[in-house]
Amino acid sequence: MYYGCEMEYPSFNAFAGAIEEYINYYNDKRIQKKTKWMPPVKYREASMCLG
Repeated sequence: MYYGCEMEYPSFNAFAGAIEEYINYYNDKRIQKKTKWMPPVKYREASMCLG
């Protein structure tokens, strides 16, 4: 999944599940400085309330 941390998955379904978890993390849970240290979902909700 991440560079330097490659894994072998026993089946395609396990691999697809890992990708789905990563996409969920990336879109809903990760925080970064440019979103004022909020997850992207919370940042979008906050920016919609300002407008």
